[in-house]
Amino acid sequence: MEGKRLNTQPLALIRKIKGFTRSIVEDLARGNAPLIYIDRFRNYCTGTSGNCSCSSGLPTGKEAISLKRECHVRRLDILLRVLLIVQQLLQENRHGSKRDIYYMHPTVFKEQSVVDRAINDICILLQCSRHNLNVVSVGNGLVMGWLRYVESGRKIDCISNPNTAYPIPVHVEEVNDILSVAQYVLVVEKESVFQRLANDQFCKRNRCIVITGRGYPDVPTRRFLHLLIDKLHLPVYCLVDCDPYGFDILTTYKFGSLQMAYDATFLQVSEIQWLGVFVQDSDNYSIPQQCLLPLTVEDKRKVEAMLHRCYLQREVPKW
Repeated sequence: MEGKRLNTQPLALIRKIKGFTRSIVEDLARGNAPLIYIDRFRNYCTGTSGNCSCSSGLPTGKEAISLKRECHVRRLDILLRVLLIVQQLLQENRHGSKRDIYYMHPTVFKEQSVVDRAINDICILLQCSRHNLNVVSVGNGLVMGWLRYVESGRKIDCISNPNTAYPIPVHVEEVNDILSVAQYVLVVEKESVFQRLANDQFCKRNRCIVITGRGYPDVPTRRFLHLLIDKLHLPVYCLVDCDPYGFDILTTYKFGSLQMAYDATFLQVSEIQWLGVFVQDSDNYSIPQQCLLPLTVEDKRKVEAMLHRCYLQREVPKW
């Protein structure tokens, strides 16, 4: 997964961090206001020309951060604080979560979102993924089925109990020796559906791997799914609710998220196929009206906005 990146080894990243901070100090010593350019990426736009470069993996522009704007001063302060923490993690070969970083300076950061943005900015500046910084997510995803792999030297044997849920590995880069006799991978939106399949012994009767991100998938779940498909070359299907949020979760798996568009190549699973639920299933399977919920005004606004995303018309117009 790291083949298309520049050198993302800890020592190389530490050198980049020191070079970046040194340039800022030198600018200040010369009496110049530092000017930092951060590439901007996007995995979709709402243009109708069809000539956009979204999903290409290339930056779509640059954002300039300087000390001439008060909001930029705070943003640079936070970026440098987070960068110092990242440097310490790399030097000491330790891992920390985004939440851990927030609680190091909660009165300065004030909210988690500013830490998240700083981490994304650092990944773009250093041309790496979040896990290269030793910043990990607390995994929410679950997996079961006909799968065996080694994580950090520990064998995870889902095959011995194919209907038992195992947590998605947090350190996906340390997963290797993947073995499976599954015929396909099934991704389900909700943990309740995952548990229903487990209770019904679904994987015992079907040679498959089942994964859930428990709603919107976190980074480890998306990276793990990407790794499985890359190594096993299995067909992958996605079962989500027939509502705007289910559809948005489907597109997150297939096309990536806007917030982490810079890393979409390593997170998206372009092979994923939409298994349903579809609107027509209500009639095809005679679903009682009391099982259905009307779309709210907010639901309608959300889905109308989503339908303007360029990748839908470009890649999956039938959706």
